Amino acid sequence: MFPFRKKKTEMVSPEDALPGRADPIPTAESHHVTGRALKEVADGMELAMFGMGCFWGVERKFWRLEGVRNTAVGYAGGHTPNPTYEEVCTGATGHNEVVLVTFDPAKITYAMLLKEFWEGHDPTQGMRQGNDVGTQYRSGIYVYDEAQRAAAVESRDAYQAGLRAAGYGPVTTEIIDAPEFYHAEAYHQQYLSKNPGGYCGVGGTGVTCPIGTGLVAAE
Repeated sequence: MFPFRKKKTEMVSPEDALPGRADPIPTAESHHVTGRALKEVADGMELAMFGMGCFWGVERKFWRLEGVRNTAVGYAGGHTPNPTYEEVCTGATGHNEVVLVTFDPAKITYAMLLKEFWEGHDPTQGMRQGNDVGTQYRSGIYVYDEAQRAAAVESRDAYQAGLRAAGYGPVTTEIIDAPEFYHAEAYHQQYLSKNPGGYCGVGGTGVTCPIGTGLVAAE
């Protein structure tokens, strides 16, 4: 049995986290939309990682963007190695539901991805996103180098000004070095492509982020 946590909006300590397992859990071999190998990172591609709430809807936002080569959903930022979805949902792993984005920097910039990130959810809600409550739904940008960190911080400060003018509170987004990414189970990968009428609880604030102009969504 998994432990019952009364306060799913508080991060679990490493000492109290579930033990996990040594081996990765099974996942899909290929991307349901692109047909590419799910774990492919082709030459010249770069990685980005974001947490914006339920990863089903978040992943769809990114795979639709021109210049994004692949996406995958998974768990990151916690303490439990190779967690399952059921374990993450208890709040006892510390992981966030995240999307790993593989993109072509010649076709889409990191700033454009940040624009999609900020406008695609409400980054002021703390450990929740809409009706989804818990540490696994926190807002997060997980950076792979100092250039990404600088861009993330700059975009956060710019967007905070717009949010404040619109009556929103402070941004609660965590910006940290990209932690280890654990692929989620096969049925979670590209869930809304497999289930077009499925749940998507991700929504934005309606406030425009003043970066990344020229963003074009793929058909």
